[in-house]
Amino acid sequence: MSIVRALPSFDGRSKFSTWIYRIATNAALDEVRRIQRRPLPTDKESVYDSPASDRTGAVDAHIDITAALAQLPEEYRTAIVLRHIADLEYEEIAAIQGVPVGTVRSRLSRGRAQLADIVGNQDTSSQRQTHTDTATPEGSTQ
Repeated sequence: MSIVRALPSFDGRSKFSTWIYRIATNAALDEVRRIQRRPLPTDKESVYDSPASDRTGAVDAHIDITAALAQLPEEYRTAIVLRHIADLEYEEIAAIQGVPVGTVRSRLSRGRAQLADIVGNQDTSSQRQTHTDTATPEGSTQ
């Protein structure tokens, strides 16, 4: 519907497909902003009818990734969404964002690194083992 409403404003300075992707990108960013305003459920069992559901893990992962994406700077988040969700090529992303292809590559790299840090640093202390003890050979003293 957004495309139909905005059609009179298309001035032909860019490719039609680029213009459509920009509208889709803006809609995706709007949805991310809406999700940020919603409270995340704290009691997982109250959200699902069956706590043993096979889909619980997938839903939890989706919530985690959505929350992690929301923490990224907008230019990184947009590049990642266009590449991995919309499955666009680097050149298309560059045209949509109005930046060189090299900038798209660096935004993707930096965004992925930040996502890995965010997702990897979640509180999983109960599941994570630390290796603070080192084994010593028999008969040796410390």
